[in-house]
Amino acid sequence: MNRREAIESAVRVLAPRIPRHEFEAVTDHALGSRGLHTASPETAAWLSLTAYIRHRLTDYDDLLNDGYDMESARFFVLDDMNGILEEWGSPRRVQAEDEPE
Repeated sequence: MNRREAIESAVRVLAPRIPRHEFEAVTDHALGSRGLHTASPETAAWLSLTAYIRHRLTDYDDLLNDGYDMESARFFVLDDMNGILEEWGSPRRVQAEDEPE
């Protein structure tokens, strides 16, 4: 199994009901991100998935633009992120203490 297939498999486990176009975006990000290049496929998939949700499907960037610091903005979008993960059938949720600085 090549890296793309391994990441695709991990995304399918993490979000079995993710819409196809979002599946492709998450997978492409996991493969193209320098920071995720050496991560395990499972870690790359999770970090890419949560970053995609945060930046594309919540008000996170708007909160940053409004002057909120990263920690506060992440706190305010946590429930929205977990709601999307639940909708997509994910067995995992984002915890406040899991969020990187």
